[in-house]
Amino acid sequence: MTFRLLAALAALALGGAAHAQTTTLKIGYATSPESHYGVGSKVFCDEVEKNTQGRYKCQQFPNSALGGEREQIEAVQLGTQDLVNTSTGPVGNFVPEVKIVDIPFLFRDYDHARKVMDGPIGQDILAKFPSKGIIALAWTENGFRHMTNSKRDIVKPEDAKGLKMRTMENKVHMDGYRAFGILPTPMAFPELFGALQQGTVDGQENPIPVILAAKFSQVQKHLSLTGHVYSPALLLLSPKVWNKLSDADKKVFVEAAKKAGVAQRKKVNEDEANGVAMLKSQGMSVVENVDKPAFQAALKTAYEGYAKEFGADNIKKIQDVK
Repeated sequence: MTFRLLAALAALALGGAAHAQTTTLKIGYATSPESHYGVGSKVFCDEVEKNTQGRYKCQQFPNSALGGEREQIEAVQLGTQDLVNTSTGPVGNFVPEVKIVDIPFLFRDYDHARKVMDGPIGQDILAKFPSKGIIALAWTENGFRHMTNSKRDIVKPEDAKGLKMRTMENKVHMDGYRAFGILPTPMAFPELFGALQQGTVDGQENPIPVILAAKFSQVQKHLSLTGHVYSPALLLLSPKVWNKLSDADKKVFVEAAKKAGVAQRKKVNEDEANGVAMLKSQGMSVVENVDKPAFQAALKTAYEGYAKEFGADNIKKIQDVK
């Protein structure tokens, strides 16, 4: 065997070894690459690739390419998908302790919500995930949810009465919406645009960044800035991946997820600041002065149920965070 042939075989072997050392992770999310989820996911992927010297990199699957959020969480739990950047909407079906943050009108504003998620309460919830077969790397963000529909402006709960509204597969949300007279219709996000277009449902509720990214102004005329639920989000990792990581790499993944959360919140802030004007320019009728006290008053019975389910003291602890 000639020296040149030996050298070529050695180079091929080295190249194969280097190639084998790179692990490509699949990360999915519901919206476009330009959305807040896309921005957060890109930061996570860039940080992981940089700080593992290319040993780990990501392949992104935006626009629900891997299925609805619930399906993707199941896949992460099973180990057939590596990561998902998801709203908390369906997460309570896997980790019941998460449901408390989905209570309507629990959070005063973004500052309050973010302090809760970053503080002891939010961190304690993250610690509940491993026992359910999921690793929660960090909180990201979806935003305060607002109502859209094709029928009429919503100023007070009575205006929403009888509207068939798509909701997430989330009992806490649905109990609250029934208190407003809404007919909640749980549906996976990938089916939503078509359902609005065909009139299967009258409306939906989502944060401004999602309403923009999903182009709901094309199929919805009315937007009411109800801000009725703060919707956190999570970067979830499969234990199958986590258990193979060195301690140093685990630290890299967690730090990357935290930076993703910061970037995602920044994008939410930008969309909140500019999005309403953009949606108006796209033809939506926007109610900015919603009667929030009336919506909160309508939740009296629902809150009694929440207090029984989650503990009045636990709810108060969140409300009292300054």
